[in-house]
Amino acid sequence: MSGSLNKVMLIGNLGRDPEVRSFPNGGQVCNLRIATTDTWRDRESGERRERTEWHSVAIFSERLVQICEQYLRKGSKVYVEGQLQTRKWQDPATGNDRYSTEVVIRGFGGSITFLDRRSDDGFGPRDGGQRGSGGHYGDQDGSRQTAEIGYDSEEEDELPF
Repeated sequence: MSGSLNKVMLIGNLGRDPEVRSFPNGGQVCNLRIATTDTWRDRESGERRERTEWHSVAIFSERLVQICEQYLRKGSKVYVEGQLQTRKWQDPATGNDRYSTEVVIRGFGGSITFLDRRSDDGFGPRDGGQRGSGGHYGDQDGSRQTAEIGYDSEEEDELPF
């Protein structure tokens, strides 16, 4: 095989509300912290064990930033597809070079799916623990987003886009 693949798929819960920052050029980024947890039984003791990994996600698509800011909250369950990217930055306190690896969603091939059922004020964990299909958002051709929404109730809620 002569090609390569850089694709990350995660299902997890937000550890905090989305953080949106604006750039001087007018662009925006939405940063998410997603927790994924593995659980197992210890063979020797029989105790239940778990390990949580934290993942940084950066969303650069303008429309996806707006949707995440509006509908996601701490605890929301999401499925993200993106690419791993490492960036170099300088620590302001020490001036030392630092490196961060994060999942990046931008352009073609990146998407986010809300896995929580829709609540009265958006998607999120405020549904009393009920789960259903949420909303799927992603760049299909690098310039537009699609939304595929479905709910477990007979009434279809409409999103404002």
